[in-house]
Amino acid sequence: INCIIVKDLSRFGRNSIETGYFIERVFPLYHTRFISVSDDFDTANFKGDTGGIDIAFKYLISECYSRDMSMKTKSAKYAKMRRGEYQSVICPYGYRKSADGRMEPDEDVAPNVQMIFQWASEGNTAAEITRKLYAMNIPTPGEYRKLKGKDYYNVSRTNGVWSTSTVLRILEDQRYIGTYVIGKRKVKEIGSRHTQLKDESEWFKIPNHHPAIVSVDLFEKANASIKRFSLSNKKPRDYLLRGKVFCGCCDHAMSLRNGAWFYCRHSEVAETLPCHGVRIKMADLEQVVFETIRAQMCPALGIDSNKDKLDLQTVQQAEHEEKLRSIQDSKRHLYEQYALGEIDLETYRTRKAVYDTELVQAKNVHAVITAQTKQIKSDYEIKLKQQEIVQEVGNANMLTKALIDRLINKVYVFPGDRIEIEYATQDFLETKESEKEV
Repeated sequence: INCIIVKDLSRFGRNSIETGYFIERVFPLYHTRFISVSDDFDTANFKGDTGGIDIAFKYLISECYSRDMSMKTKSAKYAKMRRGEYQSVICPYGYRKSADGRMEPDEDVAPNVQMIFQWASEGNTAAEITRKLYAMNIPTPGEYRKLKGKDYYNVSRTNGVWSTSTVLRILEDQRYIGTYVIGKRKVKEIGSRHTQLKDESEWFKIPNHHPAIVSVDLFEKANASIKRFSLSNKKPRDYLLRGKVFCGCCDHAMSLRNGAWFYCRHSEVAETLPCHGVRIKMADLEQVVFETIRAQMCPALGIDSNKDKLDLQTVQQAEHEEKLRSIQDSKRHLYEQYALGEIDLETYRTRKAVYDTELVQAKNVHAVITAQTKQIKSDYEIKLKQQEIVQEVGNANMLTKALIDRLINKVYVFPGDRIEIEYATQDFLETKESEKEV
């Protein structure tokens, strides 16, 4: 990039430190010209200078304006929420937006929410509730929104099966008793999209904000019943293939049962799904994954031949660089001869034309050789990395967490005791995809 042109400095950045760093340090380092039209600022006019205190103040003004605008926007949003206007793009399942922007019950699915709370209050677990919903062919929230014409929902993996997490979120949502809860999360810093959950004491709760779907008594009874089945002190289980094992049919992450079996939790309630009943022993899966990696590992990498190619190419590049310097020295010497009057103008022009032609040809050849050297060096570095992986796998006696994190993205389990491994890197393998029966 030779030049960057913006309308004003705020279009380039609103962080005074980062903007100043780029304009005063990065752009001069890479010989990049920066022009701000409205500010009448051009780095070509300030070589070796920062642009003056007025430019520095404009950095600060842009940042302060951005922060002030963010706070005003947030205050206006909270004011609308307190007036009863629902600000989120999507209403919770069971509600819809009215013409005046307020939440109102959706008569098509609000009875489903009431059933979920009623079942929970009667002592049904979240898993049992999902079975009841599936048996009644009630579409999931995502499927329902898609039926309403909101095609940006990907429901290809749901197959009409409700997840227990969806049921639990509904049961814990105070919006179903008419209380609007806002300010549950906050951005870590202005301008960032990363958010974090705030303490419940910092939430804003607006009772009677909108019509309730369930009563407070039913809400409390359902949550008290559900909490009886939760394990508050449950320790997170850690195992080698944690987060790596997926169902090959529905693409959902497989769960670990009793620390011994992987199974497709999503299809447990649906006997008609092809992955219903699919399970595999954790020990067997770890063993077959390790054996597959070792069997697929490329035995010969040709690391020595790549090193020889790189050495030869480096020598050739150095030779052409020397040739370039020689031609440039000859041109300088020719000009010195002309300046001292040792040769006339016609002789100077004739010899200079010859040198210019040689220089263009030498530069073209040098560019090709440089590109080739870069590619060979890249290939050599890849081979070195591959050799390191091969040695690590060869020296291992069993599957380790380090090997899994380095080599494997996902392990898919299919019916019929078949698995497929999606590798994080495939260059060290003899084939691009591995498939093996357990």
